[in-house]
Amino acid sequence: MAGILIAGCGYVGSALARIRVAKGDAVIGLRRHPVDLPAGVVPISADLAVPRSLTDLPGPIDAVVYAASPAGRDDAFYRTTYVEGLRNLIGVLAKRDVPPRRLIFVSSTAVYGQRKGEWVDEASETTPEHWSGRRLLEAEALLLGSGLPAVVLRLGGIYGPRRTRLLEGVRQGRVSIARGAPQYTNRIHRDDCAGILDHLLDLDEPADCYLGVDHEPEEEGAVLTWLAGVLGAPPPQVVASDPRREPRRGGNKRCRNDRIVASGYTFRHPSYREGYTAVLAGER
Repeated sequence: MAGILIAGCGYVGSALARIRVAKGDAVIGLRRHPVDLPAGVVPISADLAVPRSLTDLPGPIDAVVYAASPAGRDDAFYRTTYVEGLRNLIGVLAKRDVPPRRLIFVSSTAVYGQRKGEWVDEASETTPEHWSGRRLLEAEALLLGSGLPAVVLRLGGIYGPRRTRLLEGVRQGRVSIARGAPQYTNRIHRDDCAGILDHLLDLDEPADCYLGVDHEPEEEGAVLTWLAGVLGAPPPQVVASDPRREPRRGGNKRCRNDRIVASGYTFRHPSYREGYTAVLAGER
């Protein structure tokens, strides 16, 4: 039995917790308000931004998954959650008699700044224009320089059960496709997020960084058109691009998942088609 701390046991963390509880692990779910955690998870009420709230973590802790999400979408929230919160937890873990054998940080493909549909992998240049990507890179560097055995997982756009905003937009005809150069999206189903994290917890000698995206980066318009066909909704309207619109904070790139596949992980939902089919099946 391993002791697994999931710091930020929310949408992805709870899915991972269910997997690890089923394997017989002692799973600790840390949240500011630890309600509605999966059965078998030990709830811990703590605020990663407040170091004193982390001093009574139970043990032993064999591995940690840092999957916290900011409470808002501005630079201050991102700095508090990803940089200060991570620094606080690292400080507490480093002082334990037996530090964890692995700490996995859930990052994002927002760390890439490419905007012309380039293919990227773990070795590609990371020069994000948006502050969100820069904060995540700051957190990655903090972790990898901590001296603890660390792994970074950069996830694409997460979708899955109960995340139906895009589906409702397509159903109601509120989505559109902008003319111009292709705008690529990189997605991953919630169950594959949890599956990859579970895989990395057990991997003997992981690399220090992995991309967590499915096999098929796709033009946004193609995804919307496919969804409209599946839902029986009108095709999205094609509109002129608005030069005043703020550039997509995630850039415009195509992410490769070769490294995580080579490590032995098999995707449950290899593309958005299988993934959204599963989401829609869950609605029925």
